[in-house]
Amino acid sequence: MYLSNQSLLVILIVGLVAGWLAGQIVRGAGFGLIGDIIIGLIGAFIGDRLIPRLGFHLGAGLVGLIVNAAIGAIVLLLIVRLLRGGGGWGWRRRW
Repeated sequence: MYLSNQSLLVILIVGLVAGWLAGQIVRGAGFGLIGDIIIGLIGAFIGDRLIPRLGFHLGAGLVGLIVNAAIGAIVLLLIVRLLRGGGGWGWRRRW
């Protein structure tokens, strides 16, 4: 499989935006440039498998790709939070 420079750039941009968006929703902050790209790319694979199995079609185009990847990234971050035992939605007990 051959990826042109333009398609590689689109993949990186989609991963960055989706990872940043998921980080804002789940954690409240981003994970840095590389972290956002990695979370977004893994989330795109998860979203690509999950969304069609649920019977949804988000449409074609860049916005559909970003929404699909962001949903997958949110699912990924929630699973990581459950496995890691994160304390809720940013709430911490202060004694």
